[in-house]
Amino acid sequence: MTGFRARIDYILKHYKTPYLMYKYLFSWFFRFIGVFIPIKEKTILFTGHGRHYNDSSRAIYEYMLAQKKYQAYHYIWALDNPDEIKIPGNCQVIKSDTWKYFTMALSCQYWVSCVNIERGLKFKKRKTRYLNTWHGTPIKSISNTDARTDDNFSYIDLFCVAGEYEKKQFKKAFSVREDHLLFTGLPRNDELYYVTKEQIDLLRKSLSIPPNKKVLLYAPTWRDSVDSGTSYTLAPPINFKKWEEKLSDKYVLLLRTHPYTNKLMNVQFNDFVRDVTSYPQINDLLMISDILISDYSATIFDFSILERPIICFGYDIEEYANSRGFALDPSEEVPGGVLKTEDEVLYRIVNCNYEKESAMTRSFKNKYLEYGGHARKQCVEALLNEEKA
Repeated sequence: MTGFRARIDYILKHYKTPYLMYKYLFSWFFRFIGVFIPIKEKTILFTGHGRHYNDSSRAIYEYMLAQKKYQAYHYIWALDNPDEIKIPGNCQVIKSDTWKYFTMALSCQYWVSCVNIERGLKFKKRKTRYLNTWHGTPIKSISNTDARTDDNFSYIDLFCVAGEYEKKQFKKAFSVREDHLLFTGLPRNDELYYVTKEQIDLLRKSLSIPPNKKVLLYAPTWRDSVDSGTSYTLAPPINFKKWEEKLSDKYVLLLRTHPYTNKLMNVQFNDFVRDVTSYPQINDLLMISDILISDYSATIFDFSILERPIICFGYDIEEYANSRGFALDPSEEVPGGVLKTEDEVLYRIVNCNYEKESAMTRSFKNKYLEYGGHARKQCVEALLNEEKA
């Protein structure tokens, strides 16, 4: 995302008057334009998280590509940088947030997204069927339970949830209609339910993980910009040299930040600490990781599917609670509670009772992720109304 685009996103998110002007003016404009644009049958528009080729949108698209019965569909992907990636299959790739993007959206019979296709605007036609998978189970407050008060996703035809917890949170956060909820779990997480040792071995080899080392994945959630969207930085109170001294004989540490975090501070990468922020498939990283270290990220829920130890490193939990707030109490709900210092984290890793901690993660998964493993198939069948065919 360019600096200009990031600042615009920040302004629209944090300032009500500019956002309302943008929302109502452009929603009206595109609804008017849509009157003159007919819908093309069997056309599907996909968008991913951060407007990249990723997340559950990608999982659904690649599932459809693999099924012969969907060969007649015309697929369209909207990306920030359409010239920088080769998408498999015979699909049309367009640049997001352009005139062509919006007019193409108005012509599509189906929309699939994990954030939103309409950029906060309201111009979806009644005959367009819209599936939104969202992009994670919330630990922190989001949307109308955070700073917003006007998010209303009641017009979305299908909205994925993994169980009663998500149902409650998304109804509050987005005003999603209960009869539009689809109890499937996240399509992108289907593969995490069926991981094999062979897959793990191949991935470890491709990422040059030594066979005698275990893998730690540090994947913190993003922190909001403090300079009006110019940058999104991360500076955890970690002395990675200390981590290397205590852990490098047994572990490799993979560091993955949020896509919007465009500057990582105070880190020198080497054979022990490795930067995997740009690695395209986070599920690959989850599969090979023995322990996840995170904070308030939805990645905790994704990783719990694998039933492996989770460490919540909440060094700024009081500040975060005051500025953002939580949908659940991490200290009470996340396996093992919240650790506030790197010494506590290091002690937990060195003294990890793997079986006991895995059992805690299993209980967490069973509580919050009631559905999952077949979401791609269920989503596509629901989107295309195949259950009624």
